[in-house]
Amino acid sequence: MSRSPVIGLVGSAGAYGRWLRTFFEARMGLVVLGHDPAAPESDPIERLLQDADVLLFAAPIRDTVATIDDWAQRSSGRERGRLWLDVTSIKQAPVAAMLRSQAEVVGLHPMTAPPKSPTLKGRVLAVCEARLDAWRPWVSDLLQALQAECVRVAPERHDRAMALIQAMVHASHLAEAGVLRDYAAALGAASDLLPLRTASFELDVAMMTRILSLNPQIYEDIQFCNPYVPEMLDRLLGELGALRDLVARGDADARAAFRARFLDANRDALGERLLAEGNYAFERVGYLLADLVERPSMSVHLPEDRPGALRALLDTFERHGVSLSSIHSSRTPAGEVHFRIGFGAEVDAALLGAVAAQVDAAGVGRVLECVPPPNAAD
Repeated sequence: MSRSPVIGLVGSAGAYGRWLRTFFEARMGLVVLGHDPAAPESDPIERLLQDADVLLFAAPIRDTVATIDDWAQRSSGRERGRLWLDVTSIKQAPVAAMLRSQAEVVGLHPMTAPPKSPTLKGRVLAVCEARLDAWRPWVSDLLQALQAECVRVAPERHDRAMALIQAMVHASHLAEAGVLRDYAAALGAASDLLPLRTASFELDVAMMTRILSLNPQIYEDIQFCNPYVPEMLDRLLGELGALRDLVARGDADARAAFRARFLDANRDALGERLLAEGNYAFERVGYLLADLVERPSMSVHLPEDRPGALRALLDTFERHGVSLSSIHSSRTPAGEVHFRIGFGAEVDAALLGAVAAQVDAAGVGRVLECVPPPNAAD
């Protein structure tokens, strides 16, 4: 194609539809049309079928196959020579539906909610090439622009893997949340248990709250729309049931069986390399969690996203003789990058306040919060 393609987003009012529109327009400089039944002001279906060179389906999981079939019927052959994509959390059924059209077909699954960053850098993107010829160079350019870690996978293997990677993880944490709810009358809410937290419990609560804070339809569909989930749930219940039975017996033979099945066999199955890497990752997360509650600390937003901005901020601390014990960055829902900086308990509260004032006055950054040492006077 000699000109830049026009992108048609089906489901443009959804969270991923909005992120994709921004990506295609701002990152790739493309013209984007969008249709969504939830947005009456969006472009009509016929305009996308007539003018869009690339159709990308970002509809809810439960509606994706019916939506693709409907659009294929409406297109009635006009899609020949064009490209159809989808970003659904399951791949077999949507890819099969797109293959019933005459378009070239690639199924995509970003392994993350719509990020706050402009690309998928640092995230995994599952790529299911189904029918790709003339559009291969453009798809390669798209994947490069997305900056994701692309993993090419067959649709069936993808869905079987998602029954474990997504559905099993979500099901386990939702079940944990239910147990915590059942115990609330006796022990208090989960928030009342957090003062006694381990890093593992804190991470589990973080997972529960993440799942329960986002779109419930997505988590429902991940359980109900993947045909490999019922088998996984049976196996998960089987493992838990076996553990319950061994604990209920409680004798030496039950303990030996527990060690053999749940510790030794699982350790061997994971392998030494993954055990070492996973242990190291967990320790790093533990250090991060400890840093994030460290006092004293300062949270700063750098308004200028440019090389050297962080260096200018750190120079301010250096000039005042203030040593840092940790520094971490995060991105807000609005896309701002915030830095949380920890200091040793020996830092002088007045000096820390002076540094914060200097950071604000010099325009180096905007101090969002300055937490003094725990022994500082109120």
